[in-house]
Parts: sequence; structure tokens; C-alpha cells
Amino acid sequence: MGKKDAAGVSSDTQPLLEKSSTKKRLSSDLTDHVAKRQRIEERTDHTRWRMRDDKGRQSWVYLEDDQALKDWPQSFADKYFLGLPVNAPDLPKPTNPLDAVRNGLEFFEKLQLPSGHWGCEYGGPMFLLPCIVIAWYVTKTPIPWYYATEIKNYLFARANPEDGGWGLHIEGETSVFGTSLNYTVLRIVGVDADHPVMVKARATLHKMGGATHAPHWAKWWLAVMGVAQWDIVNPTPPELWLLPDWVPIAPWRWWIHIRQVFLPMSYLWSKRWQAEETELIRSLRQELFVEDWAKINWASHRNTINPRDNYHPKTWVLNTVNWCLVNIWNPVLRTQAIAKKGEEWAMKLIEMENENTDHADLATVSGPMNTVCLYVKEGPDSYAVRRHRERAHEFLWMKDEGLLANGTNGVQCWDTAFAIQAVMDAGLTEDPRWRSMLMKALEFLDDQQIRENVKDQDKCYRQQRKGGWAFSNKDQGYAVSDCVSEALKSVIILQKTPGFPTLIDDRRIFDAIDTLLTYQNPSGGCSSYEPPRAGTWMEVLNAAEVFGNIMVEYEYPECTTAVVTALSLFRKHWPKYRTKEIERFIERAVKWIKTAQKPHGGWYGSWGICFTYATMFALESLASIGETYKNSDYAKRGCEFLISKQREDGGWSEHYRACETGEYIEHPSGSQVVMTAWAVIALMKADYPNLEHIKKGIKLIMDRQQSNGEWLQEAIEGVFNKSCMISYPNYKFTFTLKALGMFARKYPNETVV
Repeated sequence: MGKKDAAGVSSDTQPLLEKSSTKKRLSSDLTDHVAKRQRIEERTDHTRWRMRDDKGRQSWVYLEDDQALKDWPQSFADKYFLGLPVNAPDLPKPTNPLDAVRNGLEFFEKLQLPSGHWGCEYGGPMFLLPCIVIAWYVTKTPIPWYYATEIKNYLFARANPEDGGWGLHIEGETSVFGTSLNYTVLRIVGVDADHPVMVKARATLHKMGGATHAPHWAKWWLAVMGVAQWDIVNPTPPELWLLPDWVPIAPWRWWIHIRQVFLPMSYLWSKRWQAEETELIRSLRQELFVEDWAKINWASHRNTINPRDNYHPKTWVLNTVNWCLVNIWNPVLRTQAIAKKGEEWAMKLIEMENENTDHADLATVSGPMNTVCLYVKEGPDSYAVRRHRERAHEFLWMKDEGLLANGTNGVQCWDTAFAIQAVMDAGLTEDPRWRSMLMKALEFLDDQQIRENVKDQDKCYRQQRKGGWAFSNKDQGYAVSDCVSEALKSVIILQKTPGFPTLIDDRRIFDAIDTLLTYQNPSGGCSSYEPPRAGTWMEVLNAAEVFGNIMVEYEYPECTTAVVTALSLFRKHWPKYRTKEIERFIERAVKWIKTAQKPHGGWYGSWGICFTYATMFALESLASIGETYKNSDYAKRGCEFLISKQREDGGWSEHYRACETGEYIEHPSGSQVVMTAWAVIALMKADYPNLEHIKKGIKLIMDRQQSNGEWLQEAIEGVFNKSCMISYPNYKFTFTLKALGMFARKYPNETVV
């Protein structure tokens, strides 16, 4: 273990660049890495964990020194995140929706972090933690015992209670992807192969065919470890990056997440690099496979995959391309000079990504992969590798179940924007009681606005971002259309409220508008990170297998609505800035929204579950141009779709499988408070005339509120790429408060309880 500093924080989790002695300690730890057995305990003392908030950079710290506990008391938010008693007082029972809003804000305010934002778990996917832990292992990065212990606890808690395996996400059925990688993680952090949890998981893995039946991403990680041979991995040649930009399949045209994953994948595939062989690696070769490892025909299993993992089967086109790469390109046409040039350009793109994000990188898959690439190229003591190790802590989240990995380095800007809007919808922005909370939130968004475009924007294929906001923080620095929109709305709302200062001046507001106007596609709809650079036909090259709609950008009702409502609010206050362009943008965007409506009246959601979520946004778009239930067939059908799904208790409850199948599916656990909020918000936006349906939903939200003002966590809320679910736990505050506040303002004389 590393030494502890004056605050009692282990040096294993201190930034590696802070002390001159760190490099010597790290080198020593790396030398002994293979020989040492990973320390692991039954559990840690949860009262010793602290959330460090450094201007929106979140990391969890474990205090081993008793004096440190006195110097750094655990906050209300720390305790809440860890599932410890917070002893929040009971509040007066609300007699109306606005009382319920105030009670909710009393609790939610206590979760605001020092920099002014709201943080939370952003977990759910079960392939994220393996990316970080396997990267640590192959780069010989020491894993603190408290990390190892709580990683073990989290994976034990999330093992399928029936078969002992792990799925693509926390609510998904067991898969080879989830089980092979998380079994590997548990072995890395020190769990013995004969532990009952491991025996059960291994038996399930073997029943599914073993690791030869894993999807592409799992095979790649196992090849990097040396647990599998590279011949089992379908080709990912980096020389694809050398294709001229005009080529229809050039990687710069792919969706940002898949191209950032393909970069390091291609670099290491080309290098065929593998970690130093250890006793653990030799053991995993026997544990993960059904076959005799020494006799496996690796190449014959490139396309072997268990049906549970095969959400998007490889097309005949992709199989043909792979055959040509394996049998013609690699052995005949691929010269050493071409391979080297491809590797060099891929590495240059990785280095530009590091520079543009201060080594945080886009997300939790590409970041660890890039760490390994840089370790291979530069060695363990390079600045880039050490900085990557530091930033990795910001992707981890500690909770009552243990330590997990978030989908990005947080949800800071996104959730903070929604929190501000919830207060606005309740008409409470001028209430002095909430001024301090709102002021801190405004200051946070001021600090997190992205002030410049990235260096070499065109060279590294990045979208304009000046004036925007990221989903998490400005370090990560990827502006997203709806994140920019929601943050901008929140800033305008507060800065136009009497008593709040103008922290973001007109020029910076205009910068945000200029960036938003770049997001519209030829269809009129808006995408997420950038307009599509290729058609949906590109999905024939989808090699991920476990995800759908991953190769290119798509138009989304959610993103389109966010931009429309931001532009609509903006032009009320700045009617002369780019007037015609904004007017035309909104007109085309809402027209696209109408074309995206499904025959049943709803809209398909790509970022929340599923039709309930997107229909809320779509009806808000229509309302922004004056189209409601009374005068619009589109709005009427949207409302009738939602009403047809309302449950007897007044709530709504959609299961995540709706995202996978494209059909509305009821959740077996009953009404969900978040989805109920989405539905009643939609109905109120559309001026649905039968108020009793809305009142029933509002009553359910109020009934679910606890006596201290909070709402309890229910089913998972978010989704990406059709098949993978992800958690948005703050939604149970922001959208419930928004629904209650909207009702209180829209129907001030109506009685609910």
C-alpha cells in the first residue's frame, strides 16, 4: 500500500503528479505487481468514504486515518449516496402539489455538491467496470485494497440471483459478455476461483459456451490480457483511418462513441500486443473456456457468439468484408509500411483526444483503452499514462452496494440544468428560500460553459462546441445538442429572473446559439453530438453485436425538442439575432417531429425508456408552436397514446424491453414515479382536457413521496443504442418536481388530495 498524506488519503488514489516521490513509489509497485497477491477484505467502512468535488470533477476518497475523519466530516450527500442514514427530518404533510415541491426541494437541496451541481450514480452497463480494471491490470497499475473490496461487493450484489452471471446491464439477462468480463474482474481484484460466487458464475458461463462465445468487445479485452489469442478477434485495421475523407465508410463518418472505441481497438489489434503473462492469466485460460485452451482453433471462433449476446447479428456484408481482410488484405496486400502509417495516425488521433479532454477522454470504454495504447507506446512512467491513471478515478462511483463505473465522468451539467428548470416550473425562482441553491447552480453552469473550440477541430473530426455545455463537465468537453439546450434554457431563466446577476453575457449566449444552429440535419431533426456524417446503411458494418444503431448519428425527438425549446426561449429575449435562421430551424424541426410519430401516436425514445420519454419531448415541441390537443391531430394522438397506457392507480410503467423491441411493454413491477411524471408533463404541455387523468398521475407522485421529501429509487430510467440501460437516479427528483410544479401553476385552484 502507498503511504498516507496528512489528510489520511492513501497515495494510491492521490493524483500521481502531485509529489516528486510518487514516480519512485509507483515504479516499485509496478515491479512487484505480478508477485503480489491483491489485498481484499470483506467490506470497507462506509463512514470513511468521501466524495471529492473539484469544480465538477468528482472522485471518491477513502480515509484510512482517524484524524482525517475529524478533519473531513462526511456530508449529507456522501451519506445519501452510500445508503447511510441521513436522518432528514419529517416535513409537514403536503396538502397540495406546491407543498410537495417545497418538501422535495428541502431534500434535494441537501444533495447539491459544493461546486453547485448535482451528482449521482450513472451506472447500469456491466461492461464499464471491466474496461477500467482490466486496463489497470495489464498496465500494472496498483489497485487499492478498498477499491478491490468494493468492486467485489458490487459485482457480488449484481450477480443474477438465479444463475450467478452478469448481463449487458444491471436489469438484463445473463450474457457471455457480462459474465466473462466481470468474472475476470473478480479474479483480478483477488477473489479465488473456488469461491461459491465464482463457481456458480463459471458454471453458467460454461453452459453458454464459454468465452469463445463472447461478442467482439469481450474477445478484444481477453486478447489484450493474453487470456485469448488475437486470432479470435475480427480485424480492426487502423489503416481505415488513412482512407480519404470522401470515402463513404471512412471512420470519421461514424458515430463519435464507436469511432473513439475503434481507435484504440485498431491500434492494439495491429500491434497484437498482449500483457505480460502471469499466474492469473494462465489460470483464466482454464477457467473461462470450455475447450482445452491449448487446442482451441481461435480463428474459427471469430464469429462464434451466444444468441443472448447477439442483439445485432453481423450482416453478410460485414462477414464478407472480414473474410477479405483476413484472407486477402492482411496476408497479401497489407505491407509493414501501411500498417505502421495506420498505427501512427491512430495514435496521433488518440493524442489529440487526450489534449482536448486533459486525458479524461470521451467515456468509460475509450478512456481505459487509450490508457493501454499509451502504456504500450510510451511506457508506464510517461505523463500521458500517469494522467490517465489519475482521471480514471473520476469515472468510479461508490454506493451502498459497492464501487461501480459510471457511463461517463458524471452527469453534472445535465442534471443541474433540469434541477433549475424544476424550480422555474414551480414558479419558485424568485422565492428567497431557494436563491442560494439556484445561485450556486448558475455559477456552476457559468464555470462549465465551453469557451473555445477544440484545437485542430477539423483534423480530429470534432464538431463545433464553442459556447456549449457537455453532459458532464468542461474537461470532457464534448458538447451535445440537448445538453447545450437545457443548460442554456436554465441560464436564461435565471438571468432573466429579478435579483440574479448576468454571469454569462450576450456574446457567450450567442456563442451557444451559433453552436446549436449547427446541429440540424437535412431532415430537420437534430442528433446528439454532431449531424450524421453517413446514412443508416452504415449499420451493415456494425461489428459490436450487442448494440443497435451504433455506427452513425440519428435524429432524436428528445434532442430536437431540447433545441427547439431553447431557441424559442432565446428569441423571446433576443428577437433580432439570426432571426430568420432560428425561425426556419424551428419550423423544420417541428415538421420532422411530426414525421417521427409512430402509428400508435407515440414517439420512440433513444435516451430514456422509451415511448413515454420521447412522447413527453415531442408534445413539448408541438406546444412550442401552439399545437395542442385541441388544434393538432399529432398532439391529440400523442395524448391518446399516453392515456391508453395509464394504469388503474394513475401511473405509467414502461419496461426497458420496449427500447429493444420497438413496442410498448408494461413494467411488471407496476407504476414508476419517473415515467408517471413524464406522462403528466406531456399531457399538461399538450393541454389535455380531461384533467382527472392528470390528477390521478399527480396524486400517485405525491403519494410516493417520503415524509422527508425524497422519492425512492425504482426501475432503471435511461437507455442508449437500443439495448443497454443506464441509470439516471436524479430523475426521480427533477421530473417529479417539474410535474408537480407545472400542475400547481397551471391549475392553481384544483384539489388533488
